[in-house]
Amino acid sequence: MFDALHAGGARICFANPGTTEMTMVTALARHGGIRPVLSLFEGVCTGAADGYARVSGQVPLTLLHLGPGFANGIANLHNARRAGSRIVNIIGDHATWHLPYDAPLTSDIESLASPVSRKVIRMAEPAAIARDVATAFAATRAAEGGAATLIVPTDVIDAREETQDAASGGATPATWQGARVDDAAVAAAAAALEGDQGVIVLLGGNALTEVGVRAGAALAARLGGRLLMEPYPGIVDLGGDLPAVERQAYFPTT
Repeated sequence: MFDALHAGGARICFANPGTTEMTMVTALARHGGIRPVLSLFEGVCTGAADGYARVSGQVPLTLLHLGPGFANGIANLHNARRAGSRIVNIIGDHATWHLPYDAPLTSDIESLASPVSRKVIRMAEPAAIARDVATAFAATRAAEGGAATLIVPTDVIDAREETQDAASGGATPATWQGARVDDAAVAAAAAALEGDQGVIVLLGGNALTEVGVRAGAALAARLGGRLLMEPYPGIVDLGGDLPAVERQAYFPTT
């Protein structure tokens, strides 16, 4: 599993594990390619992962203990969803055969994770681990970004090594290029520029870097318009000699 996560681009894991995740903790330590960071509260894990994703543009991991542990970190994952932060959550779960006994920490993890995840994947067989990881990374690259969640039962992760599903392949490096603008939107923008409407250059998402702000300011100056950014950006470079960027009003009327 960690080989596949590393192949997908993960280099750091913010962890608050319990006994259910001990096999994964051991594997993470032996792997060596993904840095484990122990956090003493699940909210620290998810908050740190959100910040790391925003600043670095990379995909961090969280490792959390069952549904209740994951629930302790949901507030920051809500913020991460709003910011489009690309995160892969790993949640340990009881063995599949143990779930019917309704142990004290048994919970409906899918229902907890779905509102803050682009996709929730429950691992079901060791041979499909690489495919499941690749699916998780693909979900973080969809649309505006966001988190994916892997639920890992102990009997799946503790099983003897098996040949990976040949159809699954490995996880591909998770480089997100942002949302593409279709030709119709470009044509509509060109038509608007030919009219008498005031020109506004609006920046958002991963365009609010230093390079993006400077390019946006140059474009606005060339067109004789205003430079604005979305109301609640995930992260934006400001200050110093960077051009000033107005913040778009919340619920703008024009």
